[in-house]
Amino acid sequence: DDIFAFIYGLLHSPDYRERFAADLKRSLPRIPRIEAEDFPAFRTAGQKLLDLHIGYEDLEPYPLMIAGADPMGPGSADLCDWFRVEKLKWGGKAREKDMSTIIYNNRITITGIPDEAHEYMLGSRSALEWIIDRYQVKTDKPSGIVNDPNDYSREVGNPRYILNLIAKITRVSIDTVAAVRSLPDLAM
Repeated sequence: DDIFAFIYGLLHSPDYRERFAADLKRSLPRIPRIEAEDFPAFRTAGQKLLDLHIGYEDLEPYPLMIAGADPMGPGSADLCDWFRVEKLKWGGKAREKDMSTIIYNNRITITGIPDEAHEYMLGSRSALEWIIDRYQVKTDKPSGIVNDPNDYSREVGNPRYILNLIAKITRVSIDTVAAVRSLPDLAM
């Protein structure tokens, strides 16, 4: 387990990714020899990253600010409808996105997303950008099948599932960036 955690930490090292960028584009990752005294740092950070990335559903959500009318107020609708997502989007204008704000729906706005949350990248975009792209109601034109992310919220009986997911992924992103920053440079 320690070796797996070490490798996971090493593969997240910015120094490793920079040094072997060309190789990583063409072939499988290779694990270089490192100094023995660096092993514990990579192992510890790797274990922290594994815990974050595997157990993200159980994390304490990041304390984002959620603005919107009270769903229990006069004329309130079913909670599943209140927290329903059609298409998430960033705040601000199209050309000047405010990436500290997510427009959740026409009743709810999420603010207070720190800049560090956008540093954790999944391929070419941040984890939050991935959620914004994927968590929207879409209809496949050829088949007519509707992909509705709200269905899972109803299945698990948690109307706030997507809202909570955004807060948890913000936590994962910030904690991942902190763990990666704690890694030593490769001394080879």
